[in-house]
Amino acid sequence: MQNVIFFGNSLTAGYQLPASAAFPTLLQQRIDSLSLPYKAFNYGVSGETTAGGRLRVASVLERQPVDVFVLELGANDGLRGIPVRETTQNLQDIIDQVRRRYPEARIVLVGLEFPFDLGPLGGHRMARYAQEFKALFRELAEKNSLPFVPFLLQGVIGQRALNLPDGVHPNAAGQKILADNVWAVLSGVLK
Repeated sequence: MQNVIFFGNSLTAGYQLPASAAFPTLLQQRIDSLSLPYKAFNYGVSGETTAGGRLRVASVLERQPVDVFVLELGANDGLRGIPVRETTQNLQDIIDQVRRRYPEARIVLVGLEFPFDLGPLGGHRMARYAQEFKALFRELAEKNSLPFVPFLLQGVIGQRALNLPDGVHPNAAGQKILADNVWAVLSGVLK
């Protein structure tokens, strides 16, 4: 049995939902239905930034061997307007830590985009930030030759029926679409 680690924030954790509704659990059901020899572990922490993930990843890597590492962090950096350079450095550091500890592990990078209001950044700066933020994930995936999920929230963001009342976190129906978005890439990594 090989281990698939889902390392992320509230989107991975399944914020305000039962663990059974979070996309890593939904992906485990697909893995089981295909009789693939993988066990999913959900290490999503609500509110996690890339800086927090950089500090937390070592303890996760010590818990069990890692065969596949799905990295989903950055949304909270974007919400806080953290410089794209810092987010990029933190994600690179997490990738490097996984590779040092488990050189054979396959790492999947999950991309995010920023279509929502960043408050104090305002108009033009906000648009530039959103562009740079979106680009950082693809650039990191290419630089590190990683399988890449272009946009985790594709088809969910901005859809009231697929999100909790806060309009930010997917509900159970939204999590099913997140599972589809990740599976489109992860399925090729697991076969």
